[in-house]
Amino acid sequence: MEKTVTEGPEHRVGDILRVTCPWTPAKVARVAGRHAFVVWPWAEIDPDSRYRWDGQVAMPTDPDSLEWWQGVFHTEPKPWELSAGDTCLVGVPETLLRVLDIQRHDPPADRGRLPRPRTTLVVAHVDQPDGTWDEEEGQGFVLDPHASEPLTFELVSRATP
Repeated sequence: MEKTVTEGPEHRVGDILRVTCPWTPAKVARVAGRHAFVVWPWAEIDPDSRYRWDGQVAMPTDPDSLEWWQGVFHTEPKPWELSAGDTCLVGVPETLLRVLDIQRHDPPADRGRLPRPRTTLVVAHVDQPDGTWDEEEGQGFVLDPHASEPLTFELVSRATP
């Protein structure tokens, strides 16, 4: 599936982006603790990675958790309604995000899956107040605009230099 990324100049800190990803069928591998583990439909495990990613992504099952509120990928039905063996849809409903930081990786970052990112965006939902993000505290999250997921990024508002 072809990827759509904002045309024109690279993203800038402060940009507002509309992000979406089409709903795609996926299988629930297991439900454990506070997560439903979904076999990622766009997964490509990096055989040369020092990490042993198993092709699954954990979706929080607590609708009141910060992890659920911050995430952009969601499932239908909701993760707290899923059981092992279920089929669900995973995607990104239209979401507005603010670019908080831009990270460059040289060499590309080893994350356990392919492609290895050269650039990642640290983002937060636009309704999250300015100054409340702290990546170490988990209040900003990272998106790879060139990952295997068919994310669409639309520039809504351009930050001034």
